[in-house]
Amino acid sequence: MTRFMDVHHGMEGITADQLREAHQADLAIEKDENVHFERAWADPESGTVYCLSEAPSAEAVQRVHERAGHKADEVHAVTLMI
Repeated sequence: MTRFMDVHHGMEGITADQLREAHQADLAIEKDENVHFERAWADPESGTVYCLSEAPSAEAVQRVHERAGHKADEVHAVTLMI
C-alpha cells in the first residue's frame, strides 16, 4: 500500500464540522476501494483541504472522494517520509 496526499481547492470558509463530515463520508465507504483515510487538514482562508490516506492507487483514492461528493483536485503519492 502507498500513502497519498490529496488536495482539494475552493473550500473557502470550511468549518471543523464540515471537514469532519467530509472525512466521515470518506471513512464510511473507504473499504469498498481498499483505502484508509488517516487524517484531513484544512485552511479555511485559502480554501485548501489536504487528506492523507493509504491506498492501492491514486485512482482508488479519487473514486472514494468522488462517491463521497468531494472530488480531489490533486492526488500525490507520498513515497518518502522521515
